[in-house]
Amino acid sequence: MNTIFGFLVRVALLLAGLIFMASLLAVAVLVLLLWLLRALWAKLTGQPVSPWTFQFNRQGTWQRFYRPPANGAPPRRDDANVIDAEVKEIKEYKPPEA
Repeated sequence: MNTIFGFLVRVALLLAGLIFMASLLAVAVLVLLLWLLRALWAKLTGQPVSPWTFQFNRQGTWQRFYRPPANGAPPRRDDANVIDAEVKEIKEYKPPEA
């Protein structure tokens, strides 16, 4: 009974994986067709074919982490409380000879 149930679970998982891969392939083909139609339309109208790009504002992201705290926000860390540590030399360990 366990072998039949295990086999059915494996077949169900295989089918689910195949359906998932087929859906990913269908979406990829659909996006490719849309891009090709867009490129064809650009060529027919004499416009340059521009790629689809994702615009990202790096300056905004940088400023989000390095801006001063807002009113009512807790103050930033005070560097005056940082204590220096002494550097110690690490000696090589030699196991005792037997």
